[in-house]
Amino acid sequence: MTDPTDKTLCWYEGITRYQWLVLVIASLGWVFDVFEGQVFVASMRDAMPALLGVAADDPSVTNWNDWAFGSFLLGGALGGVVFGMMSDRVGRSRTMIVTILFYSLFTCATAFAQAPGQMVALRFLVAMGVGGEWAVASSMVAEVMPQRSRPVMSSIFHGSSVFGTLLAAATGAYVVGNPALGEAAWRWGFAIGALPALLTVWVRWKLREPDQWVRARERACTDESQQAGHVVELFYRPHVRNTLVGVALSSIGLVTFWGAHIYGKNALLRHAQQQALVDDNVPADAPQSAKTKAWAAHATQIKRAEMLSMVLNTVGGGLGLVLFGTISNRMGRKGAFVLYHAVAFVMVLVLFEGLIARGASAIWLAVALPVFGFFTLGMHAGYAVYFPELYPTRLRGTGAGFCFNMGRIATAVAFFSFGMVTITQEQKAIVLAPLYLVGVVVVLFAQETRNQALPD
Repeated sequence: MTDPTDKTLCWYEGITRYQWLVLVIASLGWVFDVFEGQVFVASMRDAMPALLGVAADDPSVTNWNDWAFGSFLLGGALGGVVFGMMSDRVGRSRTMIVTILFYSLFTCATAFAQAPGQMVALRFLVAMGVGGEWAVASSMVAEVMPQRSRPVMSSIFHGSSVFGTLLAAATGAYVVGNPALGEAAWRWGFAIGALPALLTVWVRWKLREPDQWVRARERACTDESQQAGHVVELFYRPHVRNTLVGVALSSIGLVTFWGAHIYGKNALLRHAQQQALVDDNVPADAPQSAKTKAWAAHATQIKRAEMLSMVLNTVGGGLGLVLFGTISNRMGRKGAFVLYHAVAFVMVLVLFEGLIARGASAIWLAVALPVFGFFTLGMHAGYAVYFPELYPTRLRGTGAGFCFNMGRIATAVAFFSFGMVTITQEQKAIVLAPLYLVGVVVVLFAQETRNQALPD
């Protein structure tokens, strides 16, 4: 019989059925978590124009979508902190149920939005559950897994997000982009968001609180200094340095995710739009109305090209996420973060300045997208690996949730700023690219946690 504490074992050896179950349930929660966020990305060129009563290329659509992004990010920040604290105080599994219900029900409610302001408000509420679920699930996975398996398991957990994005892409292509469903097709995309609520039954039935959390609660009952879930403690020694580094890393990762990574879907979208103009003999200097008419005639092909970009970008990102744990075991947490940030900077310039801007062929775009996704998205698995390693059990949900979700504040500020100016999505990516280099500098101040036991 294998000893699960034996460090000579492979990461997958000696893992119990219950530990695999925790990984599956936590990952499913994260899959649907990401779906609820990305289904808006897949439908924003349909939903917001419909609510505004204007064409998809109207400048007001971009501005309102930026406000919706900003609202989503602020909601995620609040939910991450509130539900992270709640998980430290009342338990991981109980809090996970609340967060899943939160994002499921409010995503479904979005299907009934009648005005852009309602969409923005509902995105805030959805995001509260989204931000909270990650804090709870990442802490639970870290606490349940043996030390030798934890980095890879946490990477797999975070890497499962790609299935949420792929589900959103499929919804965009075959539901939101389905002409048979008429002008209300985008509403059906959001209505699907109610389905994850069923996962809470499984959570309630199968999951128990991690042993580390139970021990921490017992200590809190007898020692006033061991009370759980106090966010102010994150700024006391010895936690303040880790908190500042964690918030900085997640701020850079989330700003660039929403301002660069997600616009990888523009690669084949722009190519398809240009091809539509060529097919309909519309010159490049034609009036915008003529271009819009041509794009409308090829709407299905253009939508599917956009979703294909999203898929290629996401598949590459998924590999980057899953492999972060293995890479960080070889290079250290700091070395892995440096690698991902540095190459991401290069790939943003290659894709947006070197390929999209110069009208590269679809083949070159398809080759570049997975590499672009690997590094621009892959670094996010580092948050699930690294942040839970920085805090003791009584502060783990609070600390991990705070670090990851406070990054959403910086992202919200960026998008509220972009909402006040006229700037293309590709220009946003180029403006934000230098943040990756800032990330390299931030990592120099980080604590290395490779091969260290999870703080109890």
